[in-house]
Amino acid sequence: MKRPTIADIARRAGVSKVAVSYALNDRPGVSEARRNTIKAIAREIGWQPNSAARALNGARARAVGLTVCRPARVLGMEPFFMELISGIESELSARSYALLLQMVTGHAQETEVYRRWWGEGRVDGVILVDLHFDDPRVPEIEDMALPAVVIGHPSETGSLAPVWSDDGAAMRETVEYLAALGHRRVARVAGLPALVHTVLRDRAFAAACDELGLTHSVAHTDYTGEEGARATRRLVSGANRPTAIVYDNDIMAVAGLSVAQEMRLEVPADLSLVAWDDSPLSQVVRPALTALGRDIPHYGAQAARSLLALIAGEHVAGVQTETARLTPRGSTGAPGHR
Repeated sequence: MKRPTIADIARRAGVSKVAVSYALNDRPGVSEARRNTIKAIAREIGWQPNSAARALNGARARAVGLTVCRPARVLGMEPFFMELISGIESELSARSYALLLQMVTGHAQETEVYRRWWGEGRVDGVILVDLHFDDPRVPEIEDMALPAVVIGHPSETGSLAPVWSDDGAAMRETVEYLAALGHRRVARVAGLPALVHTVLRDRAFAAACDELGLTHSVAHTDYTGEEGARATRRLVSGANRPTAIVYDNDIMAVAGLSVAQEMRLEVPADLSLVAWDDSPLSQVVRPALTALGRDIPHYGAQAARSLLALIAGEHVAGVQTETARLTPRGSTGAPGHR
């Protein structure tokens, strides 16, 4: 005979499989009457727990979840996420915890994934990335009482524990450096405009440029090399071409370098380039890219440590990690200097 499943219980009870998981795992989210009905049906049809057994016995799943709202092909090409995940994994593996990773297409799907993981006892907590303003995930996770750490600025994390760095200070340092070199027209090729860290960088960039009397502009992209190249091409084809461009990641900066070569602009004599988040990719191109660098694996490891402390029942305050530091290389110089 076919082994009874959660789907069978859900069908008999007229509820979702997530509701059944909540009831069987004694988690909040269903009424007491419905919980009793679901458990009675489970006993009646002879259902026995398997993967949910840990939760029913009060044991931990020894796993944490991470969802990323990016196409898999983009994630695989972006050094930031690969280094972040390596840092998370280094801390988790040392504690015999697993990382559950899933790609999603939007916040609604992401929240449903969290509900399923938590309801089925598959994770003990989650790490949130790509924080938005008024992010709907934050109150949803608070309502679930799901242990969570947010990699993002504390202004938008609600009661969830944040891990962040001061992007505004790093941006100001970069603009001041370019101004000191003699640049008067600068641009920024930024990431997704809905993300909190993008907006904070935008604001810091504009404020520093205004304070120093620099002409400035911003082009938003999806972080891909294709979009970075397209934005660069538009910027350098205009009447008031910038003499320096700051990119939100290394992939777009490398693409921008290719565009400069395609349009016969010398780097850095005609155009200076700065990449955010240093990586080996920034250093193997010629000229090597001036970059804002930080220890991203350490960033991920800190997020994992904070989450494991939450799971253990400890009080966890927000953690500010090191500010990205500027490393000048061959891609920046005084405008017109050969």
